[in-house]
Amino acid sequence: MVRRFDGTRVGAVALLTVILTASAVAQPWRTPRTPWGDPDLTGTYVNDNEYATPLERPEAFAGRRREDVRPDEYQARARDQAVAGLAPGPRGPDDWWLSNLDLARRSHPWLIVDPPDGRIPALTAAGKARASQRVRSGFVGGPFDSPADLNSLERCITRGVPGSMIPVMYGNSYLIAQSPGFVVITYEIVHEARIIPLDGRSRLNPAIRQHMGDSRGRFEGDTLVVETTNFTTLGAYRASDASTLTVTERFRRVSPDRIEWTATISDPNTWVRPWTIALPMTRTAQENLPFECHEHNYGLANILKAARAADK
Repeated sequence: MVRRFDGTRVGAVALLTVILTASAVAQPWRTPRTPWGDPDLTGTYVNDNEYATPLERPEAFAGRRREDVRPDEYQARARDQAVAGLAPGPRGPDDWWLSNLDLARRSHPWLIVDPPDGRIPALTAAGKARASQRVRSGFVGGPFDSPADLNSLERCITRGVPGSMIPVMYGNSYLIAQSPGFVVITYEIVHEARIIPLDGRSRLNPAIRQHMGDSRGRFEGDTLVVETTNFTTLGAYRASDASTLTVTERFRRVSPDRIEWTATISDPNTWVRPWTIALPMTRTAQENLPFECHEHNYGLANILKAARAADK
């Protein structure tokens, strides 16, 4: 037995319980470490519930900051807005996909966190010229003269960076693996993988271009910082200039099941200033599934066949 400050006695076990409980409450959560000492980001993460979150601030919230908009203001109508924007498909309304999503759990009313107005910065003159030539979705117009008239996802090629992190209706799963000196991120959609060296090696020669770019990473405290350049024209985000585009991502694990992710898009030949988007990633027990897009991409061939039939 031990004596309390008021002179009464309490059991040692009870006192130890109080001390341990107080200690647990006082200790903030800390990012775990890998066996070699890096912050541990490993696991499979999803961001399905962020599907259909607007990239820019909606006009309904004009003049307000993201942090000033209450969750109930955008979560309650999130599903209705998404369903209203989906066109019926051959199997019926595409809101069939939404049965696996809970858009009312959307974390934010829009994605852009900088500039503070939540809007994409103005285009430069070169950016405007390039945007006018941007390939549209092959499912909402034309022309359909060749496969190049359809965008890179419809052709099962790439979603690029940061496009691969922005959720669509399904397949928003990201496997992060780590080894000494490397981080690898595998994306379910298009089944692309990024190998990110952390050892300070030189970048690829500017003449070497990749759809997902050339990534180099480093840890700043608990945050993984990844800078990506050397994009192809096809993979450059939103018709930016592949030769001058830099995407800087930050991955910070803030709890056992959550990573906060941001991406800063910088291209002086497309926008007048850099801009940043942010999304949460939630850890899951599910695995990345095969994305056999090319094997089943009948839509591409059928669109072109129908266009040739229409020509006749």
